[in-house]
Amino acid sequence: MTELKLPIIGYMQSPYKEKFGIPRQPNLVQVESYIEMVGPYNDLLAFEGIEEFSHLWLVWQFHDNKNQHNSQFRPQVRPPRLGGNKKIGVFATRSMYRPSPIGLSVVKLKEVSKVGKHVRVYVTGSDLLDGTPIVDIKPYIQYSDAILEAQSGYAQDEPQRKSVIWPEEAAQQKQHLLKCRKISLQNIQELEAVLSLDPRPAYQDDEERIYGMKFATVDIHFKVHAQQVIITAIHHAPS
Repeated sequence: MTELKLPIIGYMQSPYKEKFGIPRQPNLVQVESYIEMVGPYNDLLAFEGIEEFSHLWLVWQFHDNKNQHNSQFRPQVRPPRLGGNKKIGVFATRSMYRPSPIGLSVVKLKEVSKVGKHVRVYVTGSDLLDGTPIVDIKPYIQYSDAILEAQSGYAQDEPQRKSVIWPEEAAQQKQHLLKCRKISLQNIQELEAVLSLDPRPAYQDDEERIYGMKFATVDIHFKVHAQQVIITAIHHAPS
């Protein structure tokens, strides 16, 4: 079997600093991020005409899988959408544990710009971990890529969202971080949207357990009740 080797054209710079908390599909949260291109692909001429497209396909590599170098094929996985308890064929899922560690996400294009010596592709709606290698960028074609009558099996409907509650102490911590410019208001809004999707594994339902995750420049801790995500603490996380 011939092994296919793909060049890395850039790396995603994202507020998602760890896998826990990343939305399970793109465009569920309009988080802003950017791809920093690497040479020889950091040439603005390579993007001439891209501004005529509103959305892009990103082809990328699952680079942070603990089992990505395990050569044993796993024909079935347990998707989170099914509670993490039911097995289904790997090719009927978007699981990261697959024969080729390649992902595909559609994102909204904001702009392509040169910052110093760097060419950056700014997008929103990404579901990529910070540092994800990008192997290709393609324009999204509305008339052929959008199939309105498509059936999506067990993932037909968008996940329900929960209310995000800031008790007094956590609200004061948030205001302090905003005042000291340790986090932006945009990042707070993005964080609330991420938490509203309930990032916990589907099989965990302990309402007293405190969960923690890193997002942008902060560590956030929270509990999850039936219809609410309750923030217990938020602190600056130095990079």
